[in-house]
Amino acid sequence: MSNPVKIKVENINFYYGKSHTLKNLSMDIFDKQVTAIIGPSGCGKSTFIRLFNRMNDLIPNTRFEGKIYLDGKNIYSPGVDIVDIRRRVGMVFQNPNPFPKSIFDNISYGLKVNGIKNRHTIEEKVVESLKKAAIWEEVKDRLQENALGLSGGQQQRLCIARCLAVEPEVILFDEPAASLDPISTKKIEELIEELKKDYTIVIVTHNMQQAARISQYTVFLYLGKLIEYATTNELFTVPKNKMTEDYLTGKFG
Repeated sequence: MSNPVKIKVENINFYYGKSHTLKNLSMDIFDKQVTAIIGPSGCGKSTFIRLFNRMNDLIPNTRFEGKIYLDGKNIYSPGVDIVDIRRRVGMVFQNPNPFPKSIFDNISYGLKVNGIKNRHTIEEKVVESLKKAAIWEEVKDRLQENALGLSGGQQQRLCIARCLAVEPEVILFDEPAASLDPISTKKIEELIEELKKDYTIVIVTHNMQQAARISQYTVFLYLGKLIEYATTNELFTVPKNKMTEDYLTGKFG
């Protein structure tokens, strides 16, 4: 039995100015599964996942059409609380982007923004988030040090901890290991494997081996169109679309 649908995408189109970037996309994203989005550079992968927490709203001269449901409610309906959507749907970017503050303040920032004032609660949440992001042992004696002093891989796990602190339901990863070395990449992949027990995860990756290793479902986008969407196992072993097969075997991309 498959998991329930967490995000439902219905007939979405997205435009940057006159450029029609995403074309008539529809799909279901399943709860507590890892869904990978693959495709060549510039095919709309990052634009697509940024629709799930309305990050594209911040880009001028763009237009969105369609519906995206989170737990059955359209997040593009008038009057939706966008701050709440961005708390429920967290995001981790390609390049680690810790704030130029202490490790502790990086994690506590979102808690304070969300109205948590109790020092004890904040401290508990900081520790819990760092543990969940598999970085606690490395930073527990350095919480007051500047986060920018961490290595790239540590910074990325710190950003994941920062995201986890506000208790999201969905985590969007936009090529989270693109700027990391193989050892750090492996740590991030192991962490995603662990996190899917509690969170719905959508990951954009240009690394097809990574998609094959860590996801249960894979979406293949090309030039803003959905070419194929299937379980990762099916898509990588018996793709239904010739274009998917050509992309997976390196004939283009």
